[in-house]
Amino acid sequence: MPFPYEEFDLSGVRTYPLDSRRSKARAEDFARPVGEGVSFSDWFASLPDILAGRDLRRVVSALAAARARQAGIVWGIGAHVIKTGVSPVLIDLMRRGYVSAVAMNGAGIIHDFEIALSGATSEDVDETLGPGRFGMAEETGRLLNDIICEASRDRRGLGQAVGAYLAGRQTPFVDRSLTAVASQLGIPVTVHVAVGTDIIHMHPAASGAAIGDTSLRDFRYFTSAVARLEDGVYLNCGSAVVLPEVFLKAVAIARNQGVALERLTTVNIDFLRMYRPQTNVVARPVAGTQGTGISLVGHHEVLIPLIAAALPAGA
Repeated sequence: MPFPYEEFDLSGVRTYPLDSRRSKARAEDFARPVGEGVSFSDWFASLPDILAGRDLRRVVSALAAARARQAGIVWGIGAHVIKTGVSPVLIDLMRRGYVSAVAMNGAGIIHDFEIALSGATSEDVDETLGPGRFGMAEETGRLLNDIICEASRDRRGLGQAVGAYLAGRQTPFVDRSLTAVASQLGIPVTVHVAVGTDIIHMHPAASGAAIGDTSLRDFRYFTSAVARLEDGVYLNCGSAVVLPEVFLKAVAIARNQGVALERLTTVNIDFLRMYRPQTNVVARPVAGTQGTGISLVGHHEVLIPLIAAALPAGA
């Protein structure tokens, strides 16, 4: 049967004193305006202690604490981080003691290699795909595949081999290369390749056996790094699928071998909160432990330099 038009009687609604309620937004947590001539630390302290402002502080605190107690800090980066010009900031963090290891996808090593060689990377796909020029840079395809094949013969990892190659060549832009500087500093770089996704796989010099061999070796190097992250920090920056999956498997192996990975802080930094980073980085690895997962949404070229500037001076 149809209901009638009948106003609900509100005369018996129960209320309570406002001051008795626990509120999530408090005046003491609000932003503070800053005047001219303030220091960066004063500006950073003026941010709201709410939502992303609070999470940003938590990331900075976790990194500073990990470095202070000499725990591990592993950065997982997608190619976008390199293409947006963040490499010099990460290199500075290497020198300051805030990087224990770096993991990247296959595209990341390509962009890092091209920056080291020529100071430029990231071709215009719309412009080059039609005439059949996309991905066909001679040096990128030939040299990287040669390095990978040689690395397989020498039983080295992909990132290890590319870093050593670049570190031994004094190109004008080698100091902007993550892999070259990491090699000089003794910081491991691992590369996690999905076969068929990278432009160098289109070249005749590409060897599936060598790519698979060196990238699998890098997965085992990476797992060793992850297994050292008790009390440490893992950051996933700009990888929506490959690195979150690789990280979860590394965590699984470490736990299988009795490494608890307690008090681990995991951080995802990207434009969106995507399924795999949110699940495989932020949630699952710290579930049921004393660890913490944090998600920051925003541009890498803004957030990573901001985090780096807020960290205490390094080693």
